[in-house]
Amino acid sequence: MRTNKTFLILLLLLSISSFAQQEKNEKKEQIKALKVGFITNELSLTTEEASKFWPIYNAFDDKQFELRHQKMKAFKARMDDEALDKMSEKEAAALLAQMESNEDELCQLRKKFIANLKGVLPATKIIKLKKAEDNFNRKLLQQYRNKGPKK
Repeated sequence: MRTNKTFLILLLLLSISSFAQQEKNEKKEQIKALKVGFITNELSLTTEEASKFWPIYNAFDDKQFELRHQKMKAFKARMDDEALDKMSEKEAAALLAQMESNEDELCQLRKKFIANLKGVLPATKIIKLKKAEDNFNRKLLQQYRNKGPKK
């Protein structure tokens, strides 16, 4: 009998976790769809431009996400106040070097991305892309702030 209750509780917890992950993925996909529409509209992409642009952009965006979130997650875990207070100068220098390397990698990724876009879009649209990304992120942040928890 106790095993059944334990099994039911475990099943319930797994269901809740799965539901939360599914909801998170749906929100991420929803934001991505909004971003695609926003950028397409802001750049006035033709059908031909869009068909060449989006595979390049999506590959760049995925790689950028990986670099920013996966690698920086490891850094952030080591940067709480207690860990920083206990960190030796040698460990701090190594962490700083890793952070600089990550930033260099992001910069190189962006340069490669722009080089790839030069064969697909005119320079004016590449510049408009940066502005559109910034505007989208600003609007998304503003919307989050407006809907966020009230204090």
